[in-house]
Amino acid sequence: MPLHVPPAPAPALRTVLTALSSPTAVREARTPSLLGARGPVTPDLPLPVHVLDHVTPDGVPAVRLTGWRFLIRSGGHAVAAAETMLTPDGWAFSHFFEGPYVSATERALRQAESVVQPFQPRLLSVPGLYMLTLWLHGDCAADAATGHPEATDLLVPLAPAPPGIAAHRPHRVADLLPVLTHRVTPAPAPAPTSLLRSPA
Repeated sequence: MPLHVPPAPAPALRTVLTALSSPTAVREARTPSLLGARGPVTPDLPLPVHVLDHVTPDGVPAVRLTGWRFLIRSGGHAVAAAETMLTPDGWAFSHFFEGPYVSATERALRQAESVVQPFQPRLLSVPGLYMLTLWLHGDCAADAATGHPEATDLLVPLAPAPPGIAAHRPHRVADLLPVLTHRVTPAPAPAPTSLLRSPA
């Protein structure tokens, strides 16, 4: 299997296990698939979640780690996900959720397993486009909490993807990043009409 899933911080995993064992946390999660899961539920495939803040003038994407996400499995497939976040006191459980990104993440990971080149899977969020991608980082030995997308890394937009961007199709960072940068860059303000008038 070419995917080298990075180990999550042990305290982050413990917070998820504690939440899963808490009937109150599960009941308040508003995730029918998790509430209705039959048999044991287990956290699996931890992925670091990075957010794209901006792209530097040199074209380097500036990203930051915001948490770790675990797929919650029951009966052989993901029924929900659990999000953890880093606080001043350490790792804390954030919330459970379900929805299209859960199955889309599972699908993208299956697709990535068929790629010959080994990768370290991460998640990259682009808030300005309401977009989430599976980020396949080429340096499998890298610290999953640091670094930025390299030009040869792959980004796989998860469904639902923004209009005009194909979901579940891998793109090299060098190819997709300019498109994302253009989309999130505000359009220049129109020039004042007084400047557009020809001199009398």
